[in-house]
Parts: sequence; structure tokens; C-alpha cells
Amino acid sequence: MLSVLVVDDDAALLEAMRVFLSRTSDVHVQTAQTSHDALSVLSTSRFDAIVLDYDMPEIDGLEILRIIRSRGDTTPVILFTGVGREHAAIEALNLGADFFVKKGDNPEVVLRTVLDRIEQAVEGRVGGRPIGAAQKMLTDVVDFSSDPTFAIDAKGKIIAWNEAIEQLTGIEKSAIVTRGEGGYSEPFFGKKRKMLLDMVFETDETIQKQNYLIVSRVKRGPIIAVTKGTRPDGKEWTLWMKAQALYDVRGNYIAAVGTVRDITATVKDLPLSPGRAAGDEPVAESAASGPSAAPAPAPSGGLLDRILGKAQSAYKEGVILFARELKYREAIAAFDRAIAINPGLAYVWNDRGVCYRELGEYDEALKSFLRAIELSPENVEILYDLGETLEKIGAMQRDNKYLDAALQTFKMVTDKLPNNESAWNHIGVCLKEMGRPEESRIFFDRARDVRLWKKDTPVQRKRDEYL
Repeated sequence: MLSVLVVDDDAALLEAMRVFLSRTSDVHVQTAQTSHDALSVLSTSRFDAIVLDYDMPEIDGLEILRIIRSRGDTTPVILFTGVGREHAAIEALNLGADFFVKKGDNPEVVLRTVLDRIEQAVEGRVGGRPIGAAQKMLTDVVDFSSDPTFAIDAKGKIIAWNEAIEQLTGIEKSAIVTRGEGGYSEPFFGKKRKMLLDMVFETDETIQKQNYLIVSRVKRGPIIAVTKGTRPDGKEWTLWMKAQALYDVRGNYIAAVGTVRDITATVKDLPLSPGRAAGDEPVAESAASGPSAAPAPAPSGGLLDRILGKAQSAYKEGVILFARELKYREAIAAFDRAIAINPGLAYVWNDRGVCYRELGEYDEALKSFLRAIELSPENVEILYDLGETLEKIGAMQRDNKYLDAALQTFKMVTDKLPNNESAWNHIGVCLKEMGRPEESRIFFDRARDVRLWKKDTPVQRKRDEYL
């Protein structure tokens, strides 16, 4: 008889799992409804397998898995979770999880899948998780993802190509696997070129030389970057990419997974030069070179003005005018003075965009936001404010192009702040406005869960320092 520990904060699901596994197969089930109970049980008892829910309050499933493995416990773990946790599943793989099971609308199918995964994990857990099992889990993750996602093995062969990326490229998996080494890059660039997931072990300099603008990078974690490409129809597009390596339990590299999003409508003016990484201090330039012509700095005295803090003083004045007094025109004038002194202050351009948005001048607002993103592509505050603006335009004009751009922008926010309640809620709103109410509920539920667990991570705003 197999012994299994099932950990989930949903009491009804725990009971259903206990009854199903006990009656359907020769399995003894013990349950834990909190992460603390689970860790307490595991400190005194051993099991053949653990079914672990990701969305646990206080300590989430990933952290429980991390603790289990840090104790030297190699018990097979099946991660049990809902939609929107693909990033967590990849991390779970690297922490030594064995399989990934998604929650769905058909309880019987889900429960049978859990049982199958338990049996496979127990049978395969001889000398560590086999590569085939890890790749099978990776394939499940990729197929489950709502983002365009694919994966390659250590030899560069396609092992997963999901429906969303088929829709993005117009190419089915059966066709892409026949293109040979590196052929999967052709739908994005019109020719063979290194994708971000081909360079997960390369230096930042090497990646930049391939004309990628790095947004963020985590050691043994994901790389996020932006680049230009050529659509299958020959038109240019801007691509947001995320790539991460996958390892087996012995630390050997076995695969890489990559996500690709079309963000052309969001950052269509983003310049990509191989020599400049995100976060580099921009060189001094005329404000007129930006999307909207603020007053140009005087040819002399500019450096002195910066040293004396005159740009910051003008910015503070603008913040008070728009945030406290709602005087948007006057605030824009103050921001323009700050920009004239130092055109490289991304947060000034951002708040300038917010003012134009409040005035209903959306073209000028978008120009300011795009300039801010050019200066600071990874800034969550800027991405969030841009997303709100795109959503507002899309809802007013009933234009799905803007709504989809807003949705992709808010997804960038959740990549940086997984527990930001407002961003998850905005994704739900965008999907609902686009006529996809069933899908929107998933993200509304995520926002609700963050609120109930009191885990919200708010966006930190530069203007709050002056308020």
C-alpha cells in the first residue's frame, strides 16, 4: 500500500482526494490543511509521495518544497495548482518536483491524473528523477501555459510547443520540429538567429551583441529581454522574451523553456542597440529627441543645475501640483522644466504621462510613457501606469488591440510582482472587456486570493517619496 500526504487549504478538495485515492487504488492518504501542519507531519513521518498545492496561505507550495528538499527529503512531489502558475512550475522543477498537475473543471479527470502521477513518480524515483519524467512535466507546463511558450532539450531539439505559440507564429509543432537546429527562430526573425533560451548560459555582453535589451536576470533563474524581429508576414515586431534553464536533481542541465510575447503595440518606439543594457544611465541628450518636445536644456549650466538638484525640485513641485491639487497643466509645465535639466529621469516622464492621461490627451500620455520605458524598461511603476492607460483607451474605444497590449503589460508587472493584487485584477478586466469572461475569472480569483491572504505587494511609486 502506498502512503501519500496531500496538502491543500481546501477542505472539500482534501476530502475528495482522500476518498478517491483510498477507493480507487491501494493508497493510504493523510491530509494537511496548512503548510505548518504539513511540515510538522513531514518532520516525523515518511511517505511514498506528496501532493502539494501551490496556492497555500502563509507559506506557499514552492517554499514548502524548498524546505523539504533542504532537509534532504527526496520523496516524490506532485505540484497541484491552478492557471497562471507556469513560472512557479518551472521553479518547482528546478527544486526537484516530479510532476505538475493543473486544477480543472472536471474533478474526476483531475483526480485520476493525480493518481497516475503518484504512481509514475513512485515507480520512477530510483536514483533520482529520470530526465524523461522531468521533460514530461516540462511539456505539461508548456502545454498548460496561456502564454506562447516552447522548450528545447540540451541538444537544441524542440520538446514542447504550445497552442498559444502556434497561434502567435501560425506554425504547428509538427512543422517546427522538422526545421533542424535553430529553425524554431525563423518564425520570429525571418531567419535563423539565436533565441534568448539559446543563451541562458551566456554573459550579458554576449546577449546584448545579439541585439537583446536585457530587462532582468536572476542567477540560475529566468532572463527577461526585449528584441526586434520579423513577423511571418514580413512586418517588424517587438518581442518580449523570458528564458530559463531546467536541471535534473543532480544539477545537470537538461532543457530550456522560453516564453515569447508580442509587445509591439506597447513599446513600438523602443530602440534596441546591442551595446546598452536595461538600467544603464542614459547619456545626456536633448529632450526634443524624445517622443514629445519638452523645453531643451540650456547649452551651459545644465550640469550645475543637476548638481544643485534643480531637476528634483521641479519634479517635486509637479508631483504636489498634480497629486494634491489636481492641477495637471501646471504639473506638466513643472515636469518639462525637470526634463529640460535632465532628460534621463524616467519617473518624470512617467508622471508627465499620468497627467496627460488625466486630461484625456492619450496620444501625449503614451508618448511620455514610451519615453519612460525606453529609459527604464524594467520599472514596474511605469509598466503599471502604461497598462492602466492602454486599458482605459481600449475600454473607451472598444479596441481589443489596446486591451491586449494592456494585458501583456500587466503580465510583465506580475512577472516582477507575483503578489500584486491590482495587476491580476487588471488582467481580468482586460480579458472581460475583450469578451473572454471565463478566462477572466481565473485572474479575478488570483486577485481575490492575494487579498484574502493579505500578501499584496503594491507598486512602489517614486512620487510617494515627495508626498
